[in-house]
Amino acid sequence: MIKKVSLLIFSILLFACNSNKEQKVDKVTASKKVATLEYEIEATLGEGAIWNYKTQELYWIDIEGKQLNIYNPKSKINRTLNTNSRIGTVVPFTEIEALIALEDGVHKINLKTGESNLFTDMKSELPDSRLNDGKCDPAGRFWVGSMHFNKEKGKANLYTITSENILEKKIDSVTISNGIVWTSDKKTMYYIDTPTSTIKEFDYNNETGEISNGKIAVEIPESLGFPDGMTIDEENMLWVGMWNGNAVIRFNPKTGKVLSKIEVPAHNITSCAFGGENLDILYITTASVDMTEKEIKKYPLAGSVYKVNPGVKGVQSNFYKQSK
Repeated sequence: MIKKVSLLIFSILLFACNSNKEQKVDKVTASKKVATLEYEIEATLGEGAIWNYKTQELYWIDIEGKQLNIYNPKSKINRTLNTNSRIGTVVPFTEIEALIALEDGVHKINLKTGESNLFTDMKSELPDSRLNDGKCDPAGRFWVGSMHFNKEKGKANLYTITSENILEKKIDSVTISNGIVWTSDKKTMYYIDTPTSTIKEFDYNNETGEISNGKIAVEIPESLGFPDGMTIDEENMLWVGMWNGNAVIRFNPKTGKVLSKIEVPAHNITSCAFGGENLDILYITTASVDMTEKEIKKYPLAGSVYKVNPGVKGVQSNFYKQSK
């Protein structure tokens, strides 16, 4: 009997040791996943990454540089189109057009000539403010938020531009409107107002564009940085660029837990997007501002575009759909 008990205890201890060893290996493996340089450039405030799966190109912006960038990973060519004012985000529209968020509203830009025209006038909505991040929902509406130039609390909003080009205010009293995504079943929307250090969850109606029952899904400690741009993978997990955080973090919005971390050789990580033919590459934008001299020396390529194979696939980006 004593012999059997001893064997049982030994087995339990062995199982515990193996379990701890496996957990430790998993933790070490996750912590060592590092993004690599994809395209070297001195962007001031790289942002707004979105993958055009039709053209196999990465759209991204430099807010302070007033530039829309279109990057082709196969040719390694990055095409730059200058904008009339600071650009907050970009979403695909037609084969030769995109919608861009500028300081006075949303513009339609010709991707061949660079010519742009005001599409949705928002001057009255943006006193001492500009448009910031945004994306299209599964129905093709353009959701875009704003921020005050001095980042004053509660001075910004989140809007939608419908397929009929009707402007609707969805959330008010925002400070820095940022990442936004929708789940594959089209029933949930996740949204970031950066200074809150949270990701909020809303019930979402794809038919009407209505959101309701807002609540906090993820609370993010400041030790991880501040949540900026966001994308979603095929498992409905959230990937968030962390400003002052040197990383992209994968969160489970159902539990609020960190699932994995992609270290990036830059201090301020701004946005990310799944790309490639199989949507299995995560492209990451960064900024070269808001860094100390020590950080500048440590991250000399800050402002560049990075990539990583995260081990999970993303979903196709939504294009703006205009009613005919």
